Amino acid sequence: MIDQMEYTVTLDKLVYGGEAMGRLPDGRAIFVPFALPGEKVRTRLVVDKKGFARGELLEILEPSSLRIDPCCKHFSICDGCHYQHLSYTEQLKEKEEILRDQLVRLGGLENPPIEPIIASPIEWNYRNHVIFHQDPTGKFGYSSSTPKKIVPIEECFLPINSLNEFWPSLEFEHLADLKSLKLRHGEDESLMIVMETRTDEAFELEVDFPIKIIQRGPESMHVMSDNYFQEILIMEKAFRISAGSFYRANTAVNEKMIHYLVDELPLTQKTTLVDAYSGVGIFSNFIASKVGKLIGIESDSGAVSDFLVNLEEFENVEIYEDLVDNALPTLDFPIDILLVDPPKTGLGPNVLDAIVLKSPPILVYVSSDTATFARDAKRLSRSGYQMKKIQPFDLLPQTYHIETVSIWEKE
Repeated sequence: MIDQMEYTVTLDKLVYGGEAMGRLPDGRAIFVPFALPGEKVRTRLVVDKKGFARGELLEILEPSSLRIDPCCKHFSICDGCHYQHLSYTEQLKEKEEILRDQLVRLGGLENPPIEPIIASPIEWNYRNHVIFHQDPTGKFGYSSSTPKKIVPIEECFLPINSLNEFWPSLEFEHLADLKSLKLRHGEDESLMIVMETRTDEAFELEVDFPIKIIQRGPESMHVMSDNYFQEILIMEKAFRISAGSFYRANTAVNEKMIHYLVDELPLTQKTTLVDAYSGVGIFSNFIASKVGKLIGIESDSGAVSDFLVNLEEFENVEIYEDLVDNALPTLDFPIDILLVDPPKTGLGPNVLDAIVLKSPPILVYVSSDTATFARDAKRLSRSGYQMKKIQPFDLLPQTYHIETVSIWEKE
């Protein structure tokens, strides 16, 4: 049973996940959302474990001098943002410290070579796609974890302007089988709705607006428009993105990541590079002309189709449609550079085993989750790899997320 007592706690630091950490009277760590280091707060436990607790923020008794007024009236109610109560400069400072803490504490790295974080050129209205959920009344909103529910929203300062102009007009009756609704922005201001559903039965929808609508069920896809893909523009290149394919939500920062990879890697016409978790081929497209051979590995069939379209101009490119766990160990040629860009779950033991087996002299790890990256970094450093540098990018301002590109060399 959760202790319903209220506690007064002074918080020490921000941690990965967007919470501030303090100590309960019994010495356990307590994590409180929407609070800041140095603040004295009143909190009630919502998670009560043997080794730690999580608290609901009830009142700020002594606010931090760094606290600012949030931009959005939904801040602290929905889980879309975590740092609106901090200036952007302070957000960047905290993210660097959080990354360092994760790599030292979880990754076992004594002095990780962290470069200064690269900021997003825009702090607000940067998201080129957003995911909504429907509450029982049919209204759209974002999820909240404390308590676990859908919070209908009336404003959001993260989507780009064209999405913000459209989404408030979304009015559907409650659809019991609708898991989520993704709204995506493409080239020439095109919009796409991707509905993830629990059923393969097609919904009947009428939309008085020029927009592509795709329904993706467990076993089928219904296309309620002329096609199931969009084009997005990255560094003046057009990329095809199918309804189920992944792409990064902040185009401006994605471009900075591409520049970093191209500038930092020793790419020559003798280089064989493997792009694992290659997705639709955005990184590969900008690297292919600079290497002798490029191999993509991707398990999602839609993304593989996009990859083939997006890289059809290159004759030195191949792609394997398979899990990285399966494909990487079977490659029968030397790899000069291995680029991995896994989901938030990280690489996992099988892929790490394959990396150790293939032993590429240069490994590039693109991560969207510092906790799983720190876990994998520990294994890599124990397997003869040395991190030469790690560059954080602020892909998602106002949130706790940190994108990183690290470059490793085999010792």
